[in-house]
Amino acid sequence: MTIDLTRRDLMMGLAALGLAGQTKLALAQEKGLTFDAPQPFSFDRLVERARQMAAEPYVPEVPRAADILERIDFDQHWRIKFKSEDTLELNNGKAPIRFFFLGRYFKLPVGIHVVENGEARTLRYDPNLFQIPDDSPAKELPDDIGFAGFRVLEPGSEADWLAFLGAAYFRTSGEDNQFGMSARALAIDVAMPTPEEFPRFTDFFLEPSKDGQLVITCLLNSPRVAGVLRMDVKKGGPIVMDIQARYFARDDIARFGIAALTSMYWYSETDKQRRIDWRPEVHDSDGLALWTGTGERIWRPLNNPNNVMTSTFTSDSPKGFGLLQRDRDFKNYEDDGVFYERRASVWVQPKGDWGPGAVQLVEIPTDDEIHDNIAAYWLSAKPVKKGDAISLDYDLYWANKQPFPGDVGVVVSTRLGRGGVAGQARPAGVTKIVVDFDGGLVAKLGRFDKDVKPVVTASRGTISNVDAYSVKVGTAWRVTFDVAAEGTEPVELRLFLRQGDTILTETWAYQFLPLPKAG
Repeated sequence: MTIDLTRRDLMMGLAALGLAGQTKLALAQEKGLTFDAPQPFSFDRLVERARQMAAEPYVPEVPRAADILERIDFDQHWRIKFKSEDTLELNNGKAPIRFFFLGRYFKLPVGIHVVENGEARTLRYDPNLFQIPDDSPAKELPDDIGFAGFRVLEPGSEADWLAFLGAAYFRTSGEDNQFGMSARALAIDVAMPTPEEFPRFTDFFLEPSKDGQLVITCLLNSPRVAGVLRMDVKKGGPIVMDIQARYFARDDIARFGIAALTSMYWYSETDKQRRIDWRPEVHDSDGLALWTGTGERIWRPLNNPNNVMTSTFTSDSPKGFGLLQRDRDFKNYEDDGVFYERRASVWVQPKGDWGPGAVQLVEIPTDDEIHDNIAAYWLSAKPVKKGDAISLDYDLYWANKQPFPGDVGVVVSTRLGRGGVAGQARPAGVTKIVVDFDGGLVAKLGRFDKDVKPVVTASRGTISNVDAYSVKVGTAWRVTFDVAAEGTEPVELRLFLRQGDTILTETWAYQFLPLPKAG
């Protein structure tokens, strides 16, 4: 059975499931939490278990009491609360944990195991751990139905900062305590002719972290892959996850996206024609940043295209990539309910040599903010075949600013408008593009430097009226140019600034989508 998840499911599911406090609890059977007998546990043991799972045929999972769970919609979820007195206190209270209830969009249970001294004890599900209204459909569920996932709270607070709920998704509230985009273990066959496959975390093993808040080891399974994801999570400023990923293929997989990121982009200052909402901008991320194996820094502003678009950025042994929210000014969003300017940027920092491959960006059309329509992930040049074992390690940063910045200037805005010259007849089919760079070497330029040169290229069409100059307010430099191209096929544009032999900026790499001619 396939359970489809959307951004609406994840966001509203997290909001709708129980909210409450915490108390102290060791691994013993105290309060309402009870555990099975301990079993030996280690990362290597779980990896071997995943290897054995992949060697056996996949057995589809069928939800129990699916008809009842279908009746537990968001309103019903909101009414079900995890009891504060039964909060699992992990790592001497550094990681208070509460659990999610099953429902319409999360029908398959997960195993919860607490690890201590090399042993894991399985947490037994008990409906008495939740406050369930008497008229709730949840009252009709079996007493051993199971948990949907979990969330980690701030010590002494009702606010959570980390959540695992649905498929192999997880997310944090970042530095500014505002949930936004998600990460997931794998993205399989995204934007392919065949249906996308959603691996899911079936079991979580929770243990204290020596240097951070907690270690989460996740067992993963799906029709064509089994695996383990271990993350040591540290919180203090940026939230950093030290991740070890081990996967075993049951079958050939055409598109095996590793270190996958999922976000939402509806519109920004770039695409004014899409502004059908009163807010100036609506997005969790505004661009894909790449640091290639050769050291080039690339910024790809996001689009909300009319058709699904897949862009591939080839790079052997990438140094990093991520979906970033660079625009962090409230006045550019004016939304005091969801605070898009506080959404975390998420950066993947590979460890070791990932070899040849590419970062792939998928952009899916959307007409609202409730859908995740952006995906980015690493795709190895080596196809995944049945029996393959894939082992990769990386750090995942949830931060306000891009980690490991270079010394070059960065793109701070991309704007499109009518081409031509103000005060003169505007030519048909010509678009003016305005790109601002700031920071790094750009901020050190003199306002009247004459040897700053823009380098602009296009995959097709013509470029004209190219200019670069210092913006009179602040330290930014602006590049303007016109682009004209027949038809509506994408035009791949690239731009950077140089001064002599010195590259001053990252490369702006934009997929320009010409509008169809009127009439």
